[in-house]
Amino acid sequence: MKNKFLRICAALAALIVAALPLSAQFRPDTFAITNAKIVTVSGKTIEKGTIVVRNGLIESVGENDKVPADAKIIDGSGMTVYPGFFDTNTSLAIPASTPRPGGQQGAQAQSSNSNYPEGLQPEKRTFDELKANEQAFEAQRNTGITSALTVGNDGIFNGQSAVINLSGDSVSAMVVRSPFAQHITFTTLRGGQYPTSLMGTFSAMRQMFLDTLRHIELKKMYAANPRGMQRPPADASLEALIPVVTGAMPIVFNANTEREIIRSLDLAKEFKLNAMIAGGFEAWKVAERLKAQNVPVLLSLNFPERTTAEAKDADPETLETLRLRVEVPKNAARLKAAGVKFAFQSGGLKNLSKDFIGNIAKAVNAGLSKEDAVRAASLGAAEILGVNDRLGSVEEGKIANLFAVRGDIFDKDKQILHIFVDGNHFENKEKPKSEIKPGGTAPAGTFAQIGGSWNVAIDIPGSPITATYNFIQQGGTFTGTMQTQFGTTNITDGKVTANGFSFAATVEFAGQTFDVFVNGTKVGDRIEGTITSPQGPVTFTGTKNP
Repeated sequence: MKNKFLRICAALAALIVAALPLSAQFRPDTFAITNAKIVTVSGKTIEKGTIVVRNGLIESVGENDKVPADAKIIDGSGMTVYPGFFDTNTSLAIPASTPRPGGQQGAQAQSSNSNYPEGLQPEKRTFDELKANEQAFEAQRNTGITSALTVGNDGIFNGQSAVINLSGDSVSAMVVRSPFAQHITFTTLRGGQYPTSLMGTFSAMRQMFLDTLRHIELKKMYAANPRGMQRPPADASLEALIPVVTGAMPIVFNANTEREIIRSLDLAKEFKLNAMIAGGFEAWKVAERLKAQNVPVLLSLNFPERTTAEAKDADPETLETLRLRVEVPKNAARLKAAGVKFAFQSGGLKNLSKDFIGNIAKAVNAGLSKEDAVRAASLGAAEILGVNDRLGSVEEGKIANLFAVRGDIFDKDKQILHIFVDGNHFENKEKPKSEIKPGGTAPAGTFAQIGGSWNVAIDIPGSPITATYNFIQQGGTFTGTMQTQFGTTNITDGKVTANGFSFAATVEFAGQTFDVFVNGTKVGDRIEGTITSPQGPVTFTGTKNP
């Protein structure tokens, strides 16, 4: 009887574990990658060595390190191990909000004890909006990205960002540093609210910095002798800017053009701000000043590309666009030569898996060394984000954020096979060489068959919606439409691989347009994947209509 009871308990336990998401199930916590080339970044490259990962940390790394008896062994023969890469400016793990007429955001709008309008409220914290969804980070991890600096993109003050690892079944398990910086975008407020012009935006920001300095002085005076003095107002926005104007918290200006960058540098110099530039398409033009003010750049990898169709009646590209297409890939090498610190960010790339490392490779072809490129994507980013004591290199005692790749990291036919985030292991099956072609395209006859109509559920946290994908497939490409409650949009850049698909689309709502990129996998009559937009990624699942 006792044995029967124990068997029942064991069966129930197995069912419970099977029902848990992967991140909540048991994962071996000790691994040993053996016989691999190890690019430590912080020191010399080990041509053939072993890395031991235990309890989420790098326990040891070296040429002749002993493999623990309890370790799960990964034979790294023919592979190169790198520290995990950073995406230093994203909206990852922040749920997409529903746009409202007037340009404000719906689901994520938060009330605040502030005397300033929504959009000019720097007290917003990314930490309060984060949602753990390990599955949503698959595309990033498969690109070698294991950490990110994430922040919303609404308003002039985007809020206080957080550094996160792309693994974990809870927000607390993901967050590495919070808050990190205050972020600013040079935009205007909609709905007739001031400021309605870019000149007004700069004026409003400058006034808020002056208000904050005055607020600090009033607080000091009141603390010293409150009698006979009216107490300073308790304003959440001014309180949030105190660490910014005192230099304790960095401020990140989203700026691409030379004029925007110069205005940002002027503002930083006037108020002695600990500034950074995000985007920085024309940062090379002001490299000397960036160096003089010790301002790092979070370089966007969303390089300018031709967007009009290659047709006789297509409008010709402007000289400015043509110039940027040539000059932007040279940006990183020029900043390196000038001694300016920089890291890389996705910048809203539509095809992250293809273009994140692909565009770093373009920077390498334009003059940046491979060593400097890898460092900027890993340890250099960690240094800028102030987490280099725990991330960014393959060193004993650091968090186990790593990936192992077969082939040169900057080659199109590379294969990232093993990824570790916080010591959690994610594995990709190696494709036979016969299936590999430049750009990752499957050979003829092995394309997934996705043609037809699909009923799709899009998992927007708190506001799930349904959609219909209509695919018209021709071999390795397809066209069609995506229908949601917001309307119907045409599919562009549809590509099919051996086991999945990807496409881009532009969604219109309330007078605004949003570019989205869809990356999916087909399993039988089901599809699943991720939709990435400027508001962050969401997951979807779908079944084929008869």
